[in-house]
Amino acid sequence: HLTAVFLERPECAFPFVGLVVSGGHTSLYHVKGMGEYIPMGQTRDDAAGEAFDKVAKLLGLGYPGGVVIDRLSREGNAHAIAFPRALSAGDSLDFSFSGVKTAVLRFVKDHEGTIANEQIRDIVASFQEAVVDVLVAKVFMAASKLGVDRIVVAGGVAANTRLRETMEARSAQEQMQLFIPSPAL
Repeated sequence: HLTAVFLERPECAFPFVGLVVSGGHTSLYHVKGMGEYIPMGQTRDDAAGEAFDKVAKLLGLGYPGGVVIDRLSREGNAHAIAFPRALSAGDSLDFSFSGVKTAVLRFVKDHEGTIANEQIRDIVASFQEAVVDVLVAKVFMAASKLGVDRIVVAGGVAANTRLRETMEARSAQEQMQLFIPSPAL
C-alpha cells in the first residue's frame, strides 16, 4: 500500500508520513525510504474500513460498506449527529473505531422503527465525518512531530471521497505535499 503511490506519482520522495487505511489496517508509518517503515500508530480494535463495513451491515446497506456510505454521505448532513472521536485527545497516534461503531448501533437502537431513508444519510455522513476527522488529525499530528512535509494515504479507504477532500484541504492549509493513489489502485 505505501509504495503504490510511486506507480503514478514518481515525484513523491522520502521521507513521508504514510497512512495505510483499509478494511484490515489503519496504521501510521514514518517512511524513511524503500523498505524503511517505522510504525507510529495503529488501530487498537476495528480498522477504519472494517468499521465502515460493520456500520453498513447494521443499517442494511450491503457490503462492502465503504462505497455505499461514501455515496449516501454526499446527500447527508455530516454534523447531524455528534458521534465520538476516540483517542482524539493527547498525543497518541493510535486509532480506535469500535466506539464510533458502537455509538451508531446505540443511535439506531434508540431510534428503532423511526429512522427514515433521509435520516440514514445523516447517520452515515456523521459516522464518516467522525472517522475522517480522526484519520486526518492523526496524520497531521504525526507529520508535525516528525517535521515531515509529505503525506501518503493508501489502502481501500483512501478511495473515500470525504477523506480525500479533507486531506487535500488540510494539506493545502498546512502547505504539505499530499500523495494518494487513484481509486483504481
